[in-house]
Amino acid sequence: MRPFCYGPPAQRGTGMHVSECDVPPSSALGRDLIRSAYFHDSYRVPLARRGLTIVEIFFALFGHTPRWMKALLITRNAIARCFGLEAPTVAEILKPAVRTSYSVGDKIGPWPIFFIGDHEIVAGRNNKHLDFRLSVLRLTDGDAESVVVSTVCSVHNLAGKIYLFFIVPFHRTGVQSLLANAVVAKRL
Repeated sequence: MRPFCYGPPAQRGTGMHVSECDVPPSSALGRDLIRSAYFHDSYRVPLARRGLTIVEIFFALFGHTPRWMKALLITRNAIARCFGLEAPTVAEILKPAVRTSYSVGDKIGPWPIFFIGDHEIVAGRNNKHLDFRLSVLRLTDGDAESVVVSTVCSVHNLAGKIYLFFIVPFHRTGVQSLLANAVVAKRL
């Protein structure tokens, strides 16, 4: 079992790095969803910019997707639509719209929102092969704050299991890259 996301992230060399952890107990994702999930992961980084809203944190991460990742997402989505699955549009991947306010049911980036509060956004999608939820959560531990990105996937059939078999390595690398890039660029 990985540690819960408490305390400062581990250090490697002279800089901070992305820490893998369990989904925090305070997340709106819920223990039952996590326990029954086919796949879940969580990664944490320090939050140095104290005044950011949860929406600003979300876009500090997902509003700065590298070109290589955008190309993979656009290709994946084109293939998914060929199989009748709902997928984000090219425009939602290339330039996600940023609004002044969000509520449950709105889209943030390419995903519908399932939960939004002062410290967490849960977005995702339900599809024939699997449902996924993405949580962006701000954690406070004393004077230190951090951001935890958690993903939970529930599969519905063999197609969902096959999809995750191929996608999970890209997912893990992609999420860690987004988090690390946001820290290095001082967006968080």
